[in-house]
Amino acid sequence: MEGKIVAVCISEAKGQKKRPVPWVTLQKDNGVTGDAHAGDGHRQVSLLAVESIEKMQAMGLSVSAGDFAENITTSGIDLVALPVGSRLRIGAALLEVTQIGKECHTRCAIFEQAGDCVMPREGIFAKVLHGGEIKPGDRLVTLPPETPVVRGKVGRPRGKYSDPQKPYVISMRISDDEMLRIQELMQATNKGASELMREAFQLFKSEVSFDHTASAA
Repeated sequence: MEGKIVAVCISEAKGQKKRPVPWVTLQKDNGVTGDAHAGDGHRQVSLLAVESIEKMQAMGLSVSAGDFAENITTSGIDLVALPVGSRLRIGAALLEVTQIGKECHTRCAIFEQAGDCVMPREGIFAKVLHGGEIKPGDRLVTLPPETPVVRGKVGRPRGKYSDPQKPYVISMRISDDEMLRIQELMQATNKGASELMREAFQLFKSEVSFDHTASAA
């Protein structure tokens, strides 16, 4: 899934609306440099879709990016549909979704005016895995949660994996940069990820078979 950044916003104190700025720097394990909500917790960066803001505008409120205290205003992505653990690539920066929605302990000015507020339901929070500078207009790419590598007991391979003469792939881990390259190839070749992976696997098997034959000779 792909969208874009509409605005980036900061505030010097908590409990205030944030103001849009030309660019911000995301700092690993901290959040937005210079923002009051930066820290080492799990809610380092807040995001809200401009589509959510438009719902409040349709109710007659004069609101825009930053008024809901979000750091990043997005477009084109259903943020609340992302599972926790999803990653968001923005240029060199990488975020990981840690929370969907929040509980508001006090009613904000927006709620007092409209009797509703979208941020508790449709805002999401993330932590910074890799830092970088981001700005309005940047491409936003969603990546699936990273599957942890499960390590089992070390022992003799069984079943179809017991033949050492044949190459098998038991598991494979793809880096963030490799995943981004796969997405670029999908767009360039008009092929699906599974088709590209099958082609790469067939190439891998042929190379391994060639190496094994050459070694045996």
